[in-house]
Amino acid sequence: MDQPGPRLRRIRYLALALTALSLMIVTVSAYIRLNGAGLGCAPWPECYGQILAGAAHPHSGGVRILHRIVASLALVLGFVLVWQCQRPVPIAGPKRPAAALLALMILLTFVGLFSADPQRVWAGFINMLGGAGLVLLSWACFLAASGAAPKVGQGRGGAALLHAGLGFLALTFALGALVGARYAAPACPTLPGCGDAWLPTAAGLGALYPFVTISAPALLGDAGGAALHLLHRWCALAALLLLGLGGLRALARAEARRGAVALLVLLLVQFALGVLTVLSGFGLGLAVAHSVCATALLAAGLHLLLKLKAGRG
Repeated sequence: MDQPGPRLRRIRYLALALTALSLMIVTVSAYIRLNGAGLGCAPWPECYGQILAGAAHPHSGGVRILHRIVASLALVLGFVLVWQCQRPVPIAGPKRPAAALLALMILLTFVGLFSADPQRVWAGFINMLGGAGLVLLSWACFLAASGAAPKVGQGRGGAALLHAGLGFLALTFALGALVGARYAAPACPTLPGCGDAWLPTAAGLGALYPFVTISAPALLGDAGGAALHLLHRWCALAALLLLGLGGLRALARAEARRGAVALLVLLLVQFALGVLTVLSGFGLGLAVAHSVCATALLAAGLHLLLKLKAGRG
């Protein structure tokens, strides 16, 4: 009969490999999406969003092939991971995140059939959220197989702040995904507000609905694009404060100190990338790094939260 120790070791290796592959998928997808949108093109912003009018996609076929190879390999490993978690006897900890990970992979494969049309906001939006979900579920499976399971009666020392902060971070990520899916980057090229506006208008809140098709980018003066930027920035500020306070409180817990330091460093890096992305006129490299760092920040927050609840090193 298969022993649980070697199985857990295999599950950890598989989950770690899937985390790395998922991060690669997020990075390559961000490059393909943002390069296709026209970030970094000249003359800016007239060249932005030309793909919506039928212009050719600027990225090379090699990048697309790399994305498909990595995604296919991840899907195969996802099936292997679920099998390892279920047979011959289910392992309670990692089996749920592994099953959710495989289900998300299958969903994203289906959504990918509609992603060739950049005018479908919902397809791009779901793909961006799904990429972050792949990383989170892969890492959650690794943590579960490593024994980082919450214990009843624990969870203080900043966990409540982290819960709230991760909620705002998830909202920030979703709003940023809508900015990208709606091609709304140049709708707010100033900091900290959008010109003289600091709050979104009622007319711009309709941009929160993703199940639409668009034919042109949201340029400077677009109420919907400005609303998405402002909501994104206010949620980011709330996430920065809550996660920062939660991370500082967690420094007092020896078993969570490394995770707290990682979270605080990523918070500072992400804040700097966000500011520099806007100040640079939405440079392609900075925007890709901002997207990838946001995913890593979500994973770091989840890691620290589970460490605090488990009370383990």
